[in-house]
Amino acid sequence: MKELNMRELAEPCISTDLDAAFVSGWQYQQSPPTVQCIVEKALTQVTKLKRKDLYLVGAGRTDAGVHAWGQVAHFITPFNYDSLDSIHAALNGLLPSDIRVREISPALPEFHARFSARGKIYHYKIYNGMIMDPFLRSFAYHSVYKLNIDAMREAAKHFIGRHDFSAFANASHNDRIPNPVKDIFRFDVIEMGALLQLEVEGSGFLYRQVRNMVALLLQIGREAIPPDIVPRILATRDRKELAKYALSAPPHGLCLVTVNYNEVHLGLPAGSPAPSFGRYRSISKCKLPFD
Repeated sequence: MKELNMRELAEPCISTDLDAAFVSGWQYQQSPPTVQCIVEKALTQVTKLKRKDLYLVGAGRTDAGVHAWGQVAHFITPFNYDSLDSIHAALNGLLPSDIRVREISPALPEFHARFSARGKIYHYKIYNGMIMDPFLRSFAYHSVYKLNIDAMREAAKHFIGRHDFSAFANASHNDRIPNPVKDIFRFDVIEMGALLQLEVEGSGFLYRQVRNMVALLLQIGREAIPPDIVPRILATRDRKELAKYALSAPPHGLCLVTVNYNEVHLGLPAGSPAPSFGRYRSISKCKLPFD
């Protein structure tokens, strides 16, 4: 059996305020369609295999409206490919313009897109200005309130380390009961003019955990509550306690940027084709229609 790893599958979802096709997150469902559903449809056309034989698995389930630059998925085929460039080009030719496969690579039998992951990096963008940049409206949350960046940074430090994040997780009927204890390696608040980028890296995240943490930081940035509210809410392990101060931040500002894996799982099988990063056409010579 040959396992192919679609590393860094670009998965930008379209927010509902756009007059365009709406993709309802990653996890498979046909109506409304999801990224997994659309990718599987393209894969069945290219490989001529049935969905149950491909066994496409993603690294994580993004919500409707959430973007992903670094989603990872794997699938299995009963045959080998001499080259991955053709299947890569065929997939992107079948996929809609808002979904792109950035890389296809052979994978070791031990690799699993979800269970081999050792961490993820998310970015949440906030546009902190009176007039929203129209080019960012689908990818950043607009805050007209002048935010106290120093207070947000101070509060974000309280998330770093190993904590029980039960107070920052929404209930999900899709997952088994997850372990609420997660490690947050860093939580940076980066100021880029009017644009704030909140970067959080952790061992894993509970359902809507990042959006709930961002929502609380926004309230702290507005100086509605102090930064030391974070450890107090964490200690309660109660989602209702967070709800007293903040609701989830909107999904369109959130992006899954990177999924980190153990290097031993990212090796290439012996005799496998090289990874494909897509085809780039270039013109080697310019022939002008005149002298």
